[in-house]
Amino acid sequence: MTTTKQRRRRARTRGLVIGVTVAALAGMTPGASAARDAQPTWRDCVGQGIPAGMQCAEIEVPVDWAKPDESKVKLDLARLPATESAHRIGSVLGVPGGPGANGIDDLKRAATDLTELRRRFDLVAYKPRTTVWRDQMPPSCMQPGTSLFEPQGQKQYKALAAAMTKALKECQNADKTGLFAHMDSLSVARDMDAVREALGEERLSFMANSYGGVPAAAYARLFPQRIRAMYLDGTINQVDGWRDQTLRTLPVLERVFTRFTTWCADTPACALHGQDAGAVWRKLIRDADRRPIPVTSSEFGKGELTGWHLRSFGFIGDPGPNNSRWLAFAEAVNKARGGDGSGFADFALGNARIWAAPGALAMTCADDRGYSSYAQLRKFRRQAEKISPNFGGASFDALGCTGWPLPVANPSRPLLTRGLPPFLGVGSTWGDYAWTESFTRMIPGSVTVGYDGPGHVMYLSGCQWTLRFPR
Repeated sequence: MTTTKQRRRRARTRGLVIGVTVAALAGMTPGASAARDAQPTWRDCVGQGIPAGMQCAEIEVPVDWAKPDESKVKLDLARLPATESAHRIGSVLGVPGGPGANGIDDLKRAATDLTELRRRFDLVAYKPRTTVWRDQMPPSCMQPGTSLFEPQGQKQYKALAAAMTKALKECQNADKTGLFAHMDSLSVARDMDAVREALGEERLSFMANSYGGVPAAAYARLFPQRIRAMYLDGTINQVDGWRDQTLRTLPVLERVFTRFTTWCADTPACALHGQDAGAVWRKLIRDADRRPIPVTSSEFGKGELTGWHLRSFGFIGDPGPNNSRWLAFAEAVNKARGGDGSGFADFALGNARIWAAPGALAMTCADDRGYSSYAQLRKFRRQAEKISPNFGGASFDALGCTGWPLPVANPSRPLLTRGLPPFLGVGSTWGDYAWTESFTRMIPGSVTVGYDGPGHVMYLSGCQWTLRFPR
């Protein structure tokens, strides 16, 4: 249950985050603006929910940056000019997550919370190429190649990879935009630099959220001299690799699960109260691996829940308002051990299909997210199971990218940090802090502020955990 004391703590923490963010972005001397021959035409934005003073424009960038004179894609821009123009420092570009989220929508929602930052900065947002793809992809690209499962041998792994390769190639063949093969974060980073040029700025400050940390890292790799300041909020560290990030967060999930079992032991309303809730859960997932639980989802039809489905999609670390999510989880576990998996059916079957939809995966697989072999998967699984007896197993996101038919355009590899300014990070110690801190620690002088509670993307959305993929 969220107490008044907890709400006050969250408000104080969010105030600290906002304060240190403004200080970090404002603490450097302004860079000289670079004159450009071609400037975008800014106009007043129109539509519902537009903050007062918001201006809109658009730019064109190459679909394939290796062929700049061929096909183009239009990217929408928006900005809220600094309110104290005489003391203006520069522009802050929001780098949205997802991938597939629209930065302009983020700015609309968060404008009132960014008043202090806006005093001396133009707040700039854009619609990334991943969002353009999301809005224009062929409907067939959202048909899953399979329903994801954890391969138990080389044969099953090859069958999964073949199914995903087939679906991904069919999506690529249906694509009329050319974007399917060019949504890696290096391409996105080049788009970000095109935005910088369009703004006429020599350097930019950045606010990167969640998956936005991947193009932020790509930008630091390609254009370190163009970064004035960088704020990372709950961002993944693709530099170290996705598998490393998952292994880094499994101990965090184990600690949160211990919070759940302790809460359940102290809460008569918990359906597993009076029992060893952790032992009940571990027996359930072992039994489901041996004998999958048949379920029917109103949206996704019939399926089976294995222990892998439950480990991957069963537990949510955020207890929710009045512990509603943990109450529901305990009830679902109690029913499932009796053969009724309905409490997990929609979420587990839905995610097993969504994470196998080629249109969604095309936005992320080129950033080196998949397994390259069954041996790699097996090694990772052994590491994960050793670290986390409650949740260890193959990562569903990496399974979806298995069979990616194109070269990995943005492989995980060390980042040269020389010349980069110190970065500021923020994250929840119940979740994404481990990701963000592993990123910022690579850059001398950087610091990450931890919030002791559930949440994701603190600055823009406060302390609420929301995972929706794709948007």
